[in-house]
Amino acid sequence: MHRQANEDLFEHTKMTFGEHLEELRLALVKAVLALVFGVLIGLAFGNYVVNFVQEPLREALKNYYSEVAGREFHKYLVRQRDAGLPVPHDLDAAVKAFVERGLVMEDRYYDPRDVARELNKVAPGAIDESRLPAHREGQATGVDDMVVLRMYHKIDDDPRVRVVGLKMEEPFVVWMKASLIVGAIVASPFIFYFIWQFVAAGLYPHEQRYVRVFLPFSIGLFLAGAALAFFVVFRFVLAFLLSFYDWLGIDPDARISDWLTFVLIMPLGFGISFQLPLVMLFLERIGIFTVRTYASNWRISVLVICFIAMVLTPSDPYSMMLMACPLVALFFFGILLCNWMPRRTTPFGEVIE
Repeated sequence: MHRQANEDLFEHTKMTFGEHLEELRLALVKAVLALVFGVLIGLAFGNYVVNFVQEPLREALKNYYSEVAGREFHKYLVRQRDAGLPVPHDLDAAVKAFVERGLVMEDRYYDPRDVARELNKVAPGAIDESRLPAHREGQATGVDDMVVLRMYHKIDDDPRVRVVGLKMEEPFVVWMKASLIVGAIVASPFIFYFIWQFVAAGLYPHEQRYVRVFLPFSIGLFLAGAALAFFVVFRFVLAFLLSFYDWLGIDPDARISDWLTFVLIMPLGFGISFQLPLVMLFLERIGIFTVRTYASNWRISVLVICFIAMVLTPSDPYSMMLMACPLVALFFFGILLCNWMPRRTTPFGEVIE
């Protein structure tokens, strides 16, 4: 007997609106419990995560202040040369070697009488204080009366590259945020499973097979997006943002709480946005969109992708482009994926539209 509609075959699988809400509630409860379990694990590793996520920021600050130190050293060599003092023949090579050694130069001013007095305490008679310039009565020691000593230290020991906290409770809040990051990563496979489980509850049996296919790819794409943000995008974004500090002559003072929030939001945005090809394939499989619809509206899709990248990233062009470009590539990959995986037919030989 010919059936008039495909839905008749799966009438027993239909769910009421209340049943869908119940499935959503159960999925959310299980996802929250998985997150809580992950956070409990993260509490044991939160301190290691805090040290780990500081590395990109520390490296960016080291590069920034190394460039500043290189320019200052170059100016110093030019002054020495103009004063007729011996300097290296190739100033650029000398500056490059200075930066590669990770050195920072600073001038310290000392009162020669104070220095002589302290040295004579250790080694009496080492310095004849009578030969030093006489102290002018009634006047404070001026800069012209002091001795300038040029000192150097490693960029790793520079206090400006340290990530600071300004509030008493900040270390605790940072540790909790780091534990939340670990918990989200640990629980992400289970959270994705429960979400897809809820989606599968509202599908026909022949459509539920896609959930088992999509789940591992969904987790992989999420982790790939988060890794791209942390290991690649952060470097460009930090260099871009620090360039404005250099341009405006402002010294950056990085706070760990602000940085950890930044670390939390951007990888999360990248991980979620990288689900695009699977979402496209899923919507095509259940008949909401077709490959022709995707292909004919690619210009609008690219515009929407750029808008999403602008919303999910900080207000700088580097992070937006570094998200938008992979997403555009994933969009066209999603079209190819829909072509590579032909749609199934019903038991009556009809294409599921």
